[in-house]
Amino acid sequence: MTKTFNVSGACNPGRHYMVNLEPRLYEIKKMIDAGKYFTINRARQYGKTTMLRALADYLKEEYTVLSLDFQRLSALDFSSEEAFVRGLAREVRRKLPFMADIPSGIEKAMKTLEEKQTSVPKMAEIFDCFTRWCAQAKKPLVLLVDEVDTATNNQVFLDFLAQLRAGFMDRDEIPTFQSVILASVYDIRNIQRKLRPDEDHRENSPWNIAADFLVEMSFSVDDIAGMLAEYEDDHHTGMDRNRIAVLLYDYTSGYPYLVSRLCSFMDERLPQTGTFSDGKSAWTKEGVLASVKMLLDENNPLFDSLVNKLTQFPELDRVVAKLLFQGQTIAYDPDDIAVRNARMFGFVKVKNSTVQIANRIFETRLYNRFLLDAKDQNDKMYGEGARQKNQFVANGYLNVRLILEKFVETFDYLYGDREDTFVEEEGRRYFMLFLKPIINGVGNCYVEPETRNRERMDLVIDYNAQQYICELKIWHGNAYNERGEEQLSGYLDHFHLKKGYMLSFNFNKKKQIGVKEIVLGDKVLVEAVV
Repeated sequence: MTKTFNVSGACNPGRHYMVNLEPRLYEIKKMIDAGKYFTINRARQYGKTTMLRALADYLKEEYTVLSLDFQRLSALDFSSEEAFVRGLAREVRRKLPFMADIPSGIEKAMKTLEEKQTSVPKMAEIFDCFTRWCAQAKKPLVLLVDEVDTATNNQVFLDFLAQLRAGFMDRDEIPTFQSVILASVYDIRNIQRKLRPDEDHRENSPWNIAADFLVEMSFSVDDIAGMLAEYEDDHHTGMDRNRIAVLLYDYTSGYPYLVSRLCSFMDERLPQTGTFSDGKSAWTKEGVLASVKMLLDENNPLFDSLVNKLTQFPELDRVVAKLLFQGQTIAYDPDDIAVRNARMFGFVKVKNSTVQIANRIFETRLYNRFLLDAKDQNDKMYGEGARQKNQFVANGYLNVRLILEKFVETFDYLYGDREDTFVEEEGRRYFMLFLKPIINGVGNCYVEPETRNRERMDLVIDYNAQQYICELKIWHGNAYNERGEEQLSGYLDHFHLKKGYMLSFNFNKKKQIGVKEIVLGDKVLVEAVV
């Protein structure tokens, strides 16, 4: 069977190229051995289901694993305690034929609860069944529940959690599960709910026994390189695995779906294009950049979810806008609901106690969304970029110097007499508005997080498999500017480039606007001042 890179549903090592999950499974098993109850909370398409299925197989020698998926329960199943017990019993009974060493009477007891006619089935009854099962089982019983998000707004689910908590608290006297693992996007330890329309939001408390889950589920460079090594053994492309792994990580920060999606493009889509005629040419830096472009141009459930969350939670929109355009450093505050939600949904990550956009792919997609918003398309600067766009490309290469020259002219014409504070806050956004229609359809841009602050942003432009680095900065004198030149020169080394660009927003009334070239060692820096 020919393996593929999977981007829909759980991965199977017999059918799909995968990273080696064993180190993660080993760490999770240590928590199970210690009898921990915990949740695996990660954003959409982060490999939760794949991890749970691999975990069930990994544990089977030492444990009996009951693995459930709450997506198989309908909305009706959560409408009442009776409906939930019937639905849960049905799902447990459906799993029993595929499990070994089931104690006598368990299947009959579940069937009775599912079909009970003489009285209403109660939550306590199904937990009595679990208690008998745990007492009689040859191996300790582990409960895995996927897609817990399905249930989080229901009182009956909180009752279910309360019963699990009670079993955990009484485990020295009454047999219970060895471990319980719940997987979801939402963190059920702090998700807010409404039981009735007239009630205030309140915190979920029945899961305050949950242990911290600290196992890293994003892919490292080594993880990606290992997966590519398996692919290379099958296809012999001659790729530089480590270099491709670094590039994939740079754009995705190891987000599992994004890594697999880019790999699937290089494997399946690029060889069908005229530019990349075979697998060898696809598995290159140029192939990675072309795949990034394909990914950013498509609609997929992950991107749809991000946009929906911005609409659903307006405070996320404000946080993201600050990070993208204003260069504001946002310190991580676990009590900040907007930041906490942004992290839970996968928009941002926390690094060095500050909040950053989670990865380049998300950042670029979010830039595209904000810059192409209807109100922005009516902006004068966007219109000028669209009007002048045809002059900036020659033989497939972007003429960034000319873009800077025309931006300086346009900016001075449109905004030269505006209040300094207004322009300082908006200047970088104006350049990106000018740039966007020029590169739209062929290229994208993003900002390196290490350089994002109120004074400096290093903008990376990907265009037609080429990269251009342009530092956007606020002018603070010649000495400061010279330090910026040195920083940009070092950053060019990282990208293996000899030419870079700098755009300075100078609010000194005696400033001299324009564009000039500076030779710095073996590099050429094109500097523009507005």
